[in-house]
Amino acid sequence: MNILNGRSSDPASGGVRFRRPWRSLAAPLAGLALLAGCGETAAPPARPPTEVTAITLAARDTPVVFEFVAQTQSSREVEIRTRVEGFLEKRLYNEGDLVHTGQILFQMDPRPFEAALQSARGQLAQQQARLDMARADLGRIRPLVKVGALSKKNLDDAIGTERQAQAAVLSAEGEVRTAQLNLGYTTIRSPLTGVSSFAKLQEGSYVTPGAAGLLTYVSQVDPIYINFSLSENEMLKFRGEIATGQLRFPPHNNFEVEVVLADGSQVPDRGRLDFADFAFSEETGTFLIRAEVANPKGLLRPGQFVRAHLNGAVRPDALLVPQRAVLQGSKSQYVWVIGDGGKPEQRIVEMGDWHGDDWFVTRGLRAGERIVVDGAIRVTPEASLRIVDTRPAAGETSQPQRQKAAEAWSDQKERLKAGPSGGGQAP
Repeated sequence: MNILNGRSSDPASGGVRFRRPWRSLAAPLAGLALLAGCGETAAPPARPPTEVTAITLAARDTPVVFEFVAQTQSSREVEIRTRVEGFLEKRLYNEGDLVHTGQILFQMDPRPFEAALQSARGQLAQQQARLDMARADLGRIRPLVKVGALSKKNLDDAIGTERQAQAAVLSAEGEVRTAQLNLGYTTIRSPLTGVSSFAKLQEGSYVTPGAAGLLTYVSQVDPIYINFSLSENEMLKFRGEIATGQLRFPPHNNFEVEVVLADGSQVPDRGRLDFADFAFSEETGTFLIRAEVANPKGLLRPGQFVRAHLNGAVRPDALLVPQRAVLQGSKSQYVWVIGDGGKPEQRIVEMGDWHGDDWFVTRGLRAGERIVVDGAIRVTPEASLRIVDTRPAAGETSQPQRQKAAEAWSDQKERLKAGPSGGGQAP
């Protein structure tokens, strides 16, 4: 059969019969068409815009709070010691209680000191009698010397005896005074109002002045000191920021100090800085700073670890960025800035201190620029953005939010004016 000519010879029929070659080629051609169609790549669908939120940066003066770990210290801590030796007779206070100025803490055995005082008074009386006799003799000798009945030497001897008697009286008076003081020292009182410590010696102990004579402590707690340290790096940082205008301290460093306890509660009374050491500590390399805080209710006790918040500093014309808007790259931090046409632009930034949930911007951004906040991690260069919520600058309230709040308050006032309705109660 000659396929190309479309005809074939059939010996049985004795003639030539023509066939249709396209029918036999239809199936292979359809298969080739299918194979050609499968080899073509379909165009990918357009990527939907990335939904993000954004804020517009605004520069404003922002108060800042410096936080330090601090420890409380008594404003006056006094060692209660004995001044005389003897036996400790009584303890007249409850250990750990608040004691007041002049309150009796200990009582020593006074009897030996009462006897010593009585003896000193006897010596004084004896010397006083001798002085009286010397003065009487001098009074009799003076006129006799004038008339020549006695010599000048007799007069000089009488004057000397009278002066010796005067000196003996002064010495005896001193002995009496000493005996009175020693007797008074047997009653040991608190020199100030404060919290008492435990008694180091108990009743019946023999106490002596000196190192062995420590009986207890009394610590004044109103006011109380709050001590904390500033490192050299922190001080240099503050100085540099003040010099460049990034930070402003209150006049005369008149910071207001808040004290926060370990459980997060805040002490109601606030204080002020009252002392700053002139030199750095050679041991720690830190700069000691002290605040004084009123403590009338005794909430603070000496030795507590607290947090001191210093209020009063301001960062002028500062830019704040939410922390979640800042991403960490391989070498630096960056944010996505929304440029012209809504296209994102990656911007390297330098961040400063934290401020609540925000971050101070040191370098890289300007006021008026818009940055991506939520959804920043999904943004890519040249991506199409769909801003679902434009949020205000950190710490501010958006105009729509203020408008909604005003409308809600207006509606609330109307309902209050209308009063109860339908058997219900006014909101």
